[in-house]
Amino acid sequence: MTGADKSQRRDRGASAPGQRAHEVGQIPITNGVRTGQHDGVAVEASARPRPTPALHERIGQVLLTEGLITEEQLARALNAQRLAYAPLGTVLVNQGAVHEDHMTMVLSAHLEIPVADLKHLEVDAEVARLVPEDFARRNLVLPLRRDNGHLAVAMNDPSNLMVINDIRLITGLPVAPYIAAPSDILLNLTRIHDMHPRLSVAAKTLNESRPQAQTDRVMTLELAKVTSSSPAVEIVNLLITQGLRDRASDIHIEPQKDYLRVRFRIDGVLQDMAHLPSATGAALSSRVKIMAGMNIVERRRAQDGQISVNVDGRELDVRVATMETIWGEKLVMRLLDRGRSLITLPQLGFSQGAYHEYHRLLHSPYGMMIVSGPTGSGKTTTLYASIHELDSQVRNIMTIEDPVEYMFDHINQSQINKLADISFANGLRAILRQDPDIILVGEIRDRETAEIAVQSALTGHLVLSSLHATDAVGALLRFTDMGIEGFLIASSVIAIVAQRLVRKTCDGCRVPYAPATEDIEFAASVGVAAPHELYKGQGCSRCNGTGYFDRIGVFEVLTLSDEVKRLVIAKASHAEIMTAAVAEGMLPLRADAWAKISKGVTTVSEVMRSVYII
Repeated sequence: MTGADKSQRRDRGASAPGQRAHEVGQIPITNGVRTGQHDGVAVEASARPRPTPALHERIGQVLLTEGLITEEQLARALNAQRLAYAPLGTVLVNQGAVHEDHMTMVLSAHLEIPVADLKHLEVDAEVARLVPEDFARRNLVLPLRRDNGHLAVAMNDPSNLMVINDIRLITGLPVAPYIAAPSDILLNLTRIHDMHPRLSVAAKTLNESRPQAQTDRVMTLELAKVTSSSPAVEIVNLLITQGLRDRASDIHIEPQKDYLRVRFRIDGVLQDMAHLPSATGAALSSRVKIMAGMNIVERRRAQDGQISVNVDGRELDVRVATMETIWGEKLVMRLLDRGRSLITLPQLGFSQGAYHEYHRLLHSPYGMMIVSGPTGSGKTTTLYASIHELDSQVRNIMTIEDPVEYMFDHINQSQINKLADISFANGLRAILRQDPDIILVGEIRDRETAEIAVQSALTGHLVLSSLHATDAVGALLRFTDMGIEGFLIASSVIAIVAQRLVRKTCDGCRVPYAPATEDIEFAASVGVAAPHELYKGQGCSRCNGTGYFDRIGVFEVLTLSDEVKRLVIAKASHAEIMTAAVAEGMLPLRADAWAKISKGVTTVSEVMRSVYII
């Protein structure tokens, strides 16, 4: 099927009889034949099944027919499925080929089973606990409620009759299956099986068993005993497990004057999760340091370490950093989920024009493309999505990173190692001797790395890298600050992306509101009038009362046109280059942010918090 055929198929204006009209690329959800066993559960549609696809038709072919995946993506997923022994749909979602919501819609129509709207449905916690948590997580199932003598159960794979039979044996009730997205099931399981009661019990036990104040040497030996005890182990395991389930990027364990504070960084914002007795801090610190292979005796110097663990069947790398404060030793654990789904370029949040421009330039035979922004703005995610877009079968793609956060098939990845004297500059030199076509450099931090990267781009390689700068023009000027000549910048750099991450308004509690003064002023700053209605989240269990869930990128893409190159060589000011770029069609960060605000994707207050630009 050609791209034009797929586009025509998706852009049909009228819906078939009995079928709900839907957006481009979406599949109408079917509820199949509704019986009494499916009453009382919120579902997302009431359309009758379409004539196609037939029940025996393979799900991969359905996705191809609907234009949601390409034949290349299907072939790649089938190869991975043979090694992973996982359902094809799961593999496609994990590879970023299709969004899990679209997969859920397709499966619903394919199996003629209704979709449970878990974003708006209140799950009966008592009923949900009828099935053990480990079984529910392993099989991605969530009991919803009792209905007409049946147990309504949301499932990722309602065609799995063995799991349905197991649930019947566990609960003693016949099962009425519904389909739901895996992330929605896991989110509800995390809320229902909350860690706080177990954490409180373990903390109390650990507090009671703590060693009394003694000499440092005796105290350390006593701590080693307590650290290996069940409460310390359980608390650390609970925190790491809950952090992963809550989508936390970092776990902070912070000693305060009167208590030990635990905070999770979720969607870029720190949230209080627990307050533990102060006396538990030393034992927890020692436990984490033992796991990370760090020096348990040294408490004054900052230390770094790493832990590899398996949580809910997912491989997790935990990078640990410690630092002494006036109230005790502070720890930060950064969670790197090796098994997380890769975000693809279309999912990042580019505007249509910026996406097409970036995608076009990404397929250039040589040159340098830079992703800029502050720490935590999603630069690595954009770089990973970019190399995922490139064909690794006929080209040698090599990376030097700090550290490798996602492992690709058919791409040669390496990471810096201070002990082995492998820096970005040294690693890049080594890569150039490996006959590369495409090079990813995790970050350009110094003049030496910048010079080698520029020379690589000038000698026929496509170089992708990141740089700390406030906007795209600022990234250009950073090269000048590093001592790179303007003519070299103009000759090597083909595009710069500046980006920020903003939290998305929660779909579970999004409500309209009349624009406030700050909304009207923000709209005026980009030269437009605010609409009569905007959206915000009012807070719910799904978003933990914040009104936001997940994040999306805000972007500007600067293409080095002839005029921009001339200004760079002439050492023009930031304002002059920015004016020329906007005149040639570049959408600034602020304008892209407003486009997302006006569509209800995020809010002005969130943009003002994250997109700190003039």
